[in-house]
Amino acid sequence: MLKKLLVFTILGFLILSCTLDTTEEYEDLIYIENVLPDLPQNNSEEIFESQALQISQWIDNMQLSNGLLTSSEKTDYVSLYDNSLAALAFMAEGEIEKAEGVFDYFNERIDSEFAQNNGGFYQLRNSDGSNGRRTWMGDNAWLLIALNNYHQITGNDKYNELTVLLENWIRSLQDEDGGLWGGFNEDGTQIHKVTEGIIMAFNAVKGYDDFHKGILNYLKQERWNITDRLLVAWPENETHYYAMDLHSLGYLIFENFPEDVLYKADRYKNTRVASFNGEVITGYCFDEDKDVIWLEGTAQMALAFKQANMGNEANEFIGQLQKAQMNNSAQENLPGIPYVTNAGTSYGSSLLWEDAPSTPALSSSIWYLFNMLSFNPLDIGKQKNIPNEDKFWNL
Repeated sequence: MLKKLLVFTILGFLILSCTLDTTEEYEDLIYIENVLPDLPQNNSEEIFESQALQISQWIDNMQLSNGLLTSSEKTDYVSLYDNSLAALAFMAEGEIEKAEGVFDYFNERIDSEFAQNNGGFYQLRNSDGSNGRRTWMGDNAWLLIALNNYHQITGNDKYNELTVLLENWIRSLQDEDGGLWGGFNEDGTQIHKVTEGIIMAFNAVKGYDDFHKGILNYLKQERWNITDRLLVAWPENETHYYAMDLHSLGYLIFENFPEDVLYKADRYKNTRVASFNGEVITGYCFDEDKDVIWLEGTAQMALAFKQANMGNEANEFIGQLQKAQMNNSAQENLPGIPYVTNAGTSYGSSLLWEDAPSTPALSSSIWYLFNMLSFNPLDIGKQKNIPNEDKFWNL
């Protein structure tokens, strides 16, 4: 606890909350009463430091005895992606042993799970490890990203075998056209090529070789709109052609990616009343239907703005995220940030789960914490010295 407090004290957060005025009426929306924790009122910097420290403590308390963390308090689901983010958050705060608790769980299942699946760990499972569901390549890439950060931060080669196995499996998914298959469903069928997962794999596999060159060629030919100069999520679907996270993640992953992709994310920007506390919040939706504020994605955008040295834009959305903090019923006075502001759909037309807007979520809370720590988990994999002729975004 003292180490964590020292980290936040040294950082001395200088981000000021920026809120947007609105005159819109929301008479038809109902919200659940929620009381925010008592925070210091005399200094904005102290408030933000206190909020971030409390959210960090909430994340700490989510870790189970087996090393895993459930995605929120009202679910028994464990996400490989969320646990990779948690390991990264622990390392950013200097809590290496807690990060190792996550890594040890998967390291101990190389033979029983990874090898049995012909590579890859399950995307989802129950908190006791049972009921594993499909091997999603993008989430395994996030685990590799977390391991790369571990080796960089600690200089420890403890998980070298796991790292090599993950990299080799991801490489094995590359098709002749340079794209990567998304993994495998429970019945063994192959998952289609997913732009987000492909760019995560590009970052996760260190260096730059024919694997990376093939990915860039695939993206140029199949997933890049040369007119709008944007990455494409679903080429066959006019309604969901683009996805918001390809703006933020694309900027965080690729060298010299055009900064205007961040402004072009305004196509997803909207304002909603948060159903959990009645706050009017502005942020980004998953896609252009703009029926919710995706708080995790909004935090990703804030970090991208921060990395682009667009301080005003970053602070604007960090301020919106601070309004989205809510107490968790099971952890008194420890706030977290829910996945979304209100009921609606995720990317595409699929409905979000019932508790998505009513309980703090690991992913949203961790990406907010990354902002407060000024920590970019994708920075290590970004340093690839890509040849200029391969940077299709600059051509």
